[in-house]
Amino acid sequence: MINQIPTLDISDFGHDPEGFTNAFKRAYTEWGFAGITGHGIDPEQIRNAFAAAQAFFALPVEKKTRYETDAVGRSRGYVPFGTEKAKDSEFSDLKEFYHVGREVAGIAHLAPNVWPAEITAFRSSFESLFTSLDDLAHRLLQVFALSLELPQDYFDTRVNHGEALLRILHYPPILDGNVPNLRAAAHEDINLLTLLVGSEQEGLEVLSRQGEWVPISMIKGTIICNVGDMLQRLSNGTLPSTTHRVVNPQGDKAKSSRYSIPFFMHPNPTMRLDCLPQCVTDDQPLQYPPITASDYLTERLIQIGLMK
Repeated sequence: MINQIPTLDISDFGHDPEGFTNAFKRAYTEWGFAGITGHGIDPEQIRNAFAAAQAFFALPVEKKTRYETDAVGRSRGYVPFGTEKAKDSEFSDLKEFYHVGREVAGIAHLAPNVWPAEITAFRSSFESLFTSLDDLAHRLLQVFALSLELPQDYFDTRVNHGEALLRILHYPPILDGNVPNLRAAAHEDINLLTLLVGSEQEGLEVLSRQGEWVPISMIKGTIICNVGDMLQRLSNGTLPSTTHRVVNPQGDKAKSSRYSIPFFMHPNPTMRLDCLPQCVTDDQPLQYPPITASDYLTERLIQIGLMK
């Protein structure tokens, strides 16, 4: 367990697909969050990525802002401190970040990446980690498909041209203990699923179904996977997109930076998020109106301040 959040070893799927899928469905129906082990991602990749992140965010602001772009939704390059806020939050989050995304030749909605020249290992570190997390996300989507009584390859052709976004997050030291902002205010993720290569520092909290905030302590080697709003809509709420936040540390811990790297898997823009008929029952009537992934993403990016 990661505190109360279930832990699942994805390597079990290879020798017991049915048993693993049943355990997977139970975990995500209850929590919408689980720790994933047995994923095979090299710890050295993760160490290299965090080292490159730390080096970039240590640059002066005027150098970091050279890598801001006009990509839709700020989906590539640097996004300055105080830009993003949670939906319905009065205050911006206490964070800055950098986006690296999927590149597919000839697909117009996928913008080219930009790479900071000052950090020589930045591109190689994040291209490598992006590929590993993209592969893991595809494997997990196959299990999600089975848990929703869909063909195992259901999502394969529905995410192949969708945005997959690596967000390299820096929460700077908090010098004023009285700020009303949180490092990341309570929110739900927009996308199908999120993979989190997280800081081992405390701060991440998940809201349980009982309405209690549960602190999540990252166990080394574990990647957290959580359901996003798009998968919640598709499953008619069977798989919940659980509210989570990153709270401010207290005392001397507030003087330290915090880094984390979430990977957001989005569907192809034209994919419909209409509730699956097998998820609509008398006990769970239809909850969400039809919408495309593109329209829903636009709506949410405006709400959080990354689009106008």
